[in-house]
Amino acid sequence: MKLIDISMTLNESTPPWPGDEPFRYHLTASMEDTGSVNIGSHKGSNHIGTHVDAPFHYDNDGLKMADLDVHRFYGDALVVNMEGKDVVTKKDLQAFEFEGVSKVLFRSTSWDDRTRFPKKYTVIHEDVGPYLQEQGIDLIGVDTPSVDSETSKTLPAHHSLYNNDILILENIVLDHVAPGTYELMAFPLKMEQADGSPVRAVLRQK
Repeated sequence: MKLIDISMTLNESTPPWPGDEPFRYHLTASMEDTGSVNIGSHKGSNHIGTHVDAPFHYDNDGLKMADLDVHRFYGDALVVNMEGKDVVTKKDLQAFEFEGVSKVLFRSTSWDDRTRFPKKYTVIHEDVGPYLQEQGIDLIGVDTPSVDSETSKTLPAHHSLYNNDILILENIVLDHVAPGTYELMAFPLKMEQADGSPVRAVLRQK
């Protein structure tokens, strides 16, 4: 079984959303201190690196991470190539066959330096949500910091996907992944009050 890691590495160079909490790891006790083990702690935004958004992130009445069905983060996924696109639209997706998959991962390669927050990246049009819901899709993944632009306050893509019961996985890494069908595993932490959670996202070749 070959697994393909599509997660960002978390370290102090991992760029947070502008103004958000960066990632920090601290060794709170060393083997010299304890006589047996190293113990560390970490701090950072729930949206640092590869992560899932909970609906509570953009809706005060939305579900939080522990409320979401764990089955939603596992299943067959279609990786589609969207290189060169500023905005992914319904029209861009009509050439693809979604039979047999419940997830879609967009490979835009529009974030080339993962040590810096991108000045510009591919976003998702609001007409994608209704179309993918019709195709039986319940989760999308993007290789960018968000499905909406950094400056958006209305978050049309987030709300369009939410209104069509499609979850959002962000900051995946697909540069080394060919378009095609894979098995996706991207399980978040079961945090009762959280608006999002980092994940270790992995693909298995079918």
